Amino acid sequence: MKHTEHFLPLLVVEDDSAIRELLEEELHDAGYATHGVSSAEEGIALLSHTAVSLIITDVRLPGISGIQLLQQLRHEGSELGIIVITAFGTIDQAVEALKLGADDFLTKPLDLDAVRESVFRVLERQRMAVSQATEVGHFHGIVGKSDAMQALFHDASRLAKSDAPILLLGESGTGKELLARAIHQESLRHDAPFVAVNCASIPADLMESEFFGHVKGAFTGANEARQGLFHSAQGGSLFLDEIGEMPINLQAKLLRALQEKTVRPVGGEREEPVDVRIIAATHRHLEKEIEQANFRSDLFYRLETFSLRIPPLRDRGPDIEHLVFSLIDKHADAQHKQIEQIEPDALHCLLHYPYPGNVRELENAIMRAVTLSEDGTLRHQNLPERLREQLNQTSAQNTATLTGEVLSTPQLPTSTAAAAPWPSLEEVEKRYIRKVLEATGGNKRRTAEVLGIARRTLYRRLEDSSEEP
Repeated sequence: MKHTEHFLPLLVVEDDSAIRELLEEELHDAGYATHGVSSAEEGIALLSHTAVSLIITDVRLPGISGIQLLQQLRHEGSELGIIVITAFGTIDQAVEALKLGADDFLTKPLDLDAVRESVFRVLERQRMAVSQATEVGHFHGIVGKSDAMQALFHDASRLAKSDAPILLLGESGTGKELLARAIHQESLRHDAPFVAVNCASIPADLMESEFFGHVKGAFTGANEARQGLFHSAQGGSLFLDEIGEMPINLQAKLLRALQEKTVRPVGGEREEPVDVRIIAATHRHLEKEIEQANFRSDLFYRLETFSLRIPPLRDRGPDIEHLVFSLIDKHADAQHKQIEQIEPDALHCLLHYPYPGNVRELENAIMRAVTLSEDGTLRHQNLPERLREQLNQTSAQNTATLTGEVLSTPQLPTSTAAAAPWPSLEEVEKRYIRKVLEATGGNKRRTAEVLGIARRTLYRRLEDSSEEP
C-alpha cells in the first residue's frame, strides 16, 4: 500500500521543461509532492536546505551530469533513493549507474506507468529498510506501537534471556506462535532449532511417540527407531501450541521432562538427556480446566510462573491501522501486485470491524481483498461479507440516529399561542442532509448512498442550501 502522505517530496532533475512538467504532473496525480529543477547544481543547492525522499535525475544535464550527481551523493553517504533516466541509455550505462548506487534505471521515451511503479518500489524498499533498522513498533516482525504491545515486547525480551518455561495466553488468532518465534530469536538459543507443534492436531494414541520418540518394535508399525520432537528441538525451543488439549496422562510425562531434563522413548529402557526450552500457549482458561480435572495443577504452576498475555486486537488501538497497511504490503508483495489506493469505505471497514478472530482474521480479510483487487485499488466489495455487513449496520444505525436528531422537536406547550413555530419540511431536509454529510466526513458519494438519492440531486440541493442568505 502506498503511504504517499508519509513520504517527503520527490526531487525531479530534468533540463527538458516539458518532460520535467510531465513527470511532476504524473507524480502529483499519484499523490506525491515534488520539487523540479533543471540542473544538478540546482538540485544540490536545494538539498542543502530541503529534505526529500527520492531523486529522479536525467543523465545528460547542463554542467554536472546525473551520473556525477549520483556519485557525489553516494560519496557523501546519502542513502536517498535515486532513479536515473536517459534518452541515451545503454546496457553499460545502466550497469554503471546501478554499480554506483542507483536504485533503478529507466529509459526515454518514458513509460509513465513504469515510472510510478519504480518510484513505488524504491520508496517501499526505503521504508522497509528504515523500519527494520529502527525496529520502532516491531519485535522480530511483530507489529505493535500500542502501549499494551510495547509492554508485551519489553517483558518478552526480558524473559527470552531465561531458560525457564514460558506460557503464552491469549485468544485464538492473537499471534501466539509469532511471539514464541520472536522469543526464540531473542534468546541465546536463536541459532538452534525452533520446533512448533499444535497439541490439538496429534492423535492421542500417537502423542507420546511424537514427543519422546520410540524404539524399534515398540508397537505395531514401529519398524524402526524414531526420535521425537524433544530431540528435534535439542539445544533450541519447543513450542507447544494449545497445550490445554494435551491428554492428562501425557502432561505428567511432560512435567517430568521439564523437571529432570530427560525423556524416555516409547518402549525404551533408559532416560535420555535433552536440552530444550519449552514455550507453551493456550486460548483456554487453564484454571477452569484444572477445576474440571482436565489439566494438572502442578504442570500449570510450573508453566505459569513466567506467563505473558497477548491482548486481543480490539484492545490494541493504534496498532490496527499500522497492521492494515503492513498486511496490504505483505500480501501485495507476495502476489506481485501494486496496491496504490484503498477506497474510504474499505478502509473504514478494516479499521472499525471488531475482529473476533483477531490478527488472523484481519490478515485473512486483507489477503482476500488483495487477491480480488484490480487496477491497483483495494475496494469495499473485495472484503469479506461479514466486514461489509458491519459497515452497513453502522451506516443504518447512524442514519437512524441522525433521523432522530433532525426530526425530534421539543414537546409543544399546551398553549398554542406559546408554541414555537414548526420547522418547514424543506428546512428539516436541509438539516438532515448537512448531518449526513458531516457524519460521512464530507464524502458526497457516500452521503448520496445513505440518502438514497443521485449525486447530481445531492449537489443541486447543496447548491440551493448554500444560496441561503
